[in-house]
Amino acid sequence: MTKYVCYLRVSKKSQGESGLGLEAQQRDLELFLSSYTKDPEVIATFTEVQSGADDDRPELAKALALVRKTPDCELLVAKLDRLSRRVSFVAKLMEDKKVKLRVACMPHADPFALHVYSALSEQERIFISQRTRAALQSAKARGVKLGGCRDNIDARNAGLKAAADARASKLITIIGPMRDGGKTLAEIANALTTMAVPTARGGRWSPVQVSDILRRAPDCARGAS
Repeated sequence: MTKYVCYLRVSKKSQGESGLGLEAQQRDLELFLSSYTKDPEVIATFTEVQSGADDDRPELAKALALVRKTPDCELLVAKLDRLSRRVSFVAKLMEDKKVKLRVACMPHADPFALHVYSALSEQERIFISQRTRAALQSAKARGVKLGGCRDNIDARNAGLKAAADARASKLITIIGPMRDGGKTLAEIANALTTMAVPTARGGRWSPVQVSDILRRAPDCARGAS
């Protein structure tokens, strides 16, 4: 029997008080435990309201301490970014021989896949930040008054789109050759899931997600089915 210590995290106090964000994480953990484990035992659950950029998190420290001293115990998080958005933090934790990490949305992921997902997540976070700053500077140069809600939303959406396009340009190197070889969208989705290639939010690939990558990288796309 495998024991689990669950760790949930939200960044804002309002999310912690309302349950927004925590409920989704709890559903992911429950789905993992009911579908991908046999006779699991959850010995503790720790919930934190703190930014993932902070390495000094009291509840996470408690969770890790309990995992390290409990035989056959694993740390379970809903998504990797609930643990951290930084590659260095995730990598250091995975090097700890007393800690085994499991991610509910990536039930079959090995350490390599987790490293890849962590790197993509960090790159996207950095790119979005840079793209948003560039958009704001450009708007300011055009004489646009900054600080309004609409301006902030537009800048954020522009950053998200740019990050999605950048991610597609990386994934097309895997998806493009399969599509060129005559694979259907469903077959490619199944292959990516089997290979533990992470989706943007974790979990299994779908034909719709594959189609979106092909759409964002038209030079490599060969149509859809």
